[in-house]
Amino acid sequence: MTILPKHSIQGNTIFTTMSALAAEHNAVNLSQGFPDFEIDNSLSLLIQEAVKQNYNQYAPMAGLPALREAIAQDFQKRYALKINPATEITITPGATYGIYTALTSILQPGDEVIIFEPAYDSYLPNIEMNGGKAVAIPLSFPDFSVDWAEVKDKITSKTKAIIVNTPHNPTGSIWSQEDWDCLIDLIADKNIFIISDEVYEQLVFDGKKHISVLEQEPIKDRSFAVFSFGKVFNNTGWKVGYTIAPEKLTHAFRALHQYLCFSVNTPSQYAIARYMSSGKLPNLSAMMQDKRDYFLEKFKNTAFDFLKPTSGSYFQLSSYKNISPLSDTDFAVWLTQEYGLATIPLSPFYSTKKDDQLIRFCFAKMDETIAKAADKVKNLVG
Repeated sequence: MTILPKHSIQGNTIFTTMSALAAEHNAVNLSQGFPDFEIDNSLSLLIQEAVKQNYNQYAPMAGLPALREAIAQDFQKRYALKINPATEITITPGATYGIYTALTSILQPGDEVIIFEPAYDSYLPNIEMNGGKAVAIPLSFPDFSVDWAEVKDKITSKTKAIIVNTPHNPTGSIWSQEDWDCLIDLIADKNIFIISDEVYEQLVFDGKKHISVLEQEPIKDRSFAVFSFGKVFNNTGWKVGYTIAPEKLTHAFRALHQYLCFSVNTPSQYAIARYMSSGKLPNLSAMMQDKRDYFLEKFKNTAFDFLKPTSGSYFQLSSYKNISPLSDTDFAVWLTQEYGLATIPLSPFYSTKKDDQLIRFCFAKMDETIAKAADKVKNLVG
């Protein structure tokens, strides 16, 4: 018997494909979004401490109280927001899980969900797995801003949710308060939920400020905000994130969460809670901005035509139109095979496979890795 997927996406993700190709050709991997440098040594020591202190059994379903309290204190400090750690914060095995669970807690077959493209590749299958329909709205090139007139046109009686991603993967664009105000005006009298993917919220550059859905008083009571420790503490392999939502939505979220995974890695939760409470956290935005600037400096004399420096995340987009007429996927494969440098094409982030001949670089790497990558393509002619 053939089992057919309940969504339109089949096969491996572009991240799996390009990382495998990078390994096959011993290429420098600037494709998949993960750091290649060591995490803070104090965080490493804390996870050892967790094991020695016997934090080795199941954590409470909602997450260790100490970690939820640390998150609440962090949001009080950084955003002046009061969040109830007992009823509004749930620890998850990563942010992608949080997005899926939030969608599953609200969607019914036939519901529509607006997404902005290019979009992180889990959104579309997550919607379709729940019997929903993704309504894709392309962001405006080259600044990847939202066309609010088109959003207004695409909202229907079937619209159940809108997914927001700021800072944005893969473009690095960020939402302004004006963007939030436009969204609030459009849905003020409508029963539409917001799922806000804010995993790069602590990686914002050039003096800009991240603005969270949690700060939007008119809509925060119908919003899920999803976060990732992996993106800010450079430990993506720990797969620990969290979702913040009002009590009623958190109750629905946890009703599913208890059966999907029940609880999250206990030693990691202990270590992160202690780390956050230490008061000695690094300046994450400054560190990653330095890496962005180093990356752009190393690559400035190559044949790539980079878009403006990214405002957030740890990704930088570039055009290669003056190098090759290939499609973006074929170019990414060719670059990996022939020059030993792996990147990510942008067309897989579109449901239509729209191809603007753009590729995405991840600069969350050691300086040696970035320098080696630039050296690989120094003789690539435009």
